[in-house]
Amino acid sequence: MRTCLIALCLCAAAALLLQSVNGRRGQDLHCGACRALVDEMEWEISQIDPKKTIQAGSFRINPDGSQSIREVPFARSESSLLEVMERVCEKMSEYAEKQDPGSQRTSYERVVSRDGKKMDLSGSRFDTRAAASLKFTCEAIVEKYEDELIEFFSHETENVKDKLCSKRTDLCDHALHIPHDEL
Repeated sequence: MRTCLIALCLCAAAALLLQSVNGRRGQDLHCGACRALVDEMEWEISQIDPKKTIQAGSFRINPDGSQSIREVPFARSESSLLEVMERVCEKMSEYAEKQDPGSQRTSYERVVSRDGKKMDLSGSRFDTRAAASLKFTCEAIVEKYEDELIEFFSHETENVKDKLCSKRTDLCDHALHIPHDEL
C-alpha cells in the first residue's frame, strides 16, 4: 500500500512538472511572438518615407461649411498599419529559438539580417516547427489585439514592446517577472 502511494505521488509530481514545462513553453512562445511582432512592425514603419502623408478624419461637411480633415503621417495611418499587420507574421520564419542556460526560458531572435551583415547565431536553434508555431501565434496576437496594435503604432511611442506585450496584454509578465509599475 505504501509503495503504491509513493508511486502515485511520484506520478502526480511528474505530471505537474511536465504541465509546468509545457505551460512555460507556451508562455515563452506568446511573449516571443509579441516581442518579434513589435520589432517587425517598428522596422516596417521605419521603412516608409516619413514625408508621405494621408488625409484622415471625416469627409463630411460641417454646418459651418468646413471639413474635419487632417494630414497624418502615412506610416502611422490606420490603413498603412493594417497593411503591415497583414504581412508582418510572414517574417517569423526569420527567427530562431534561443534558450537561456540559467533560466531555461526560450526566447526568439532574428537570425536573418536585414542589411546583409553577418549575425552571431551561436546558441540559436533552427526548427521549422518552432517557426511555424511562432508565425501562428503572431497571427493570433494580430487578430486578438488588432485595436491595441493600431492604438500603439498610430503614435510614436517609446517602449512599445514592454507597454504592449507586458502591460496591455500580459503576454510577457510571466517571462519577465517584473511588476507592471517597474517597466
